[in-house]
Amino acid sequence: MSGTKVILNQDVYNLGEEGDVCEVAKGYARNYLIPKKLAVPYSKETVAIFESRREAIEKRKEEKRRSALGLKGQLEGASIVLSMTAGDSGKLFGSVTNTMVVEELKKMGIEVEKKKVEVPSSAIKMLGDYTIRVKLYENEVAEVKLTVKDVHAKKEEAEAKEAAARKAVQEVFEESEIDDEDSIEDEVDEEEEVSDEEE
Repeated sequence: MSGTKVILNQDVYNLGEEGDVCEVAKGYARNYLIPKKLAVPYSKETVAIFESRREAIEKRKEEKRRSALGLKGQLEGASIVLSMTAGDSGKLFGSVTNTMVVEELKKMGIEVEKKKVEVPSSAIKMLGDYTIRVKLYENEVAEVKLTVKDVHAKKEEAEAKEAAARKAVQEVFEESEIDDEDSIEDEVDEEEEVSDEEE
């Protein structure tokens, strides 16, 4: 089966970047790339048009490289903690998907495309620590730390913190009661001393 040559009008994931010449299946070019204006047919005229735009295209590529490096720094500084329901063996009821990772990153103010997030063996099905790979511009890849915890462990942690807080409040309350008792005893002693002096 022979392909057809096209020039990409914009970046197409897993195919190439703006200005690249690619050989693709005729149906893919005719039914998808060209109607969506993602590519134009390869010809002397289109090559000349892209040559005249070469400088602007290179400038955009440089901007994408810089932005990818900035995003890489953000991602590698991020640490995601997901709480999931798991059985006694640590096996999850369900699995961690790239959609969940994208949503957690979004909460941190980091926007990434779902298709660029690689979850180990496509989905995580056990509790533990993992490394998620995020494909960036060109061959740049960022690694994000992910911890999957049992949702019950999180509940137990919260209950333990609450119990510790209650204990601390109780101790403060008991100390203030002791202080009150001491001050009452001091007052009683003072009154007795005054009455002794009056006699």
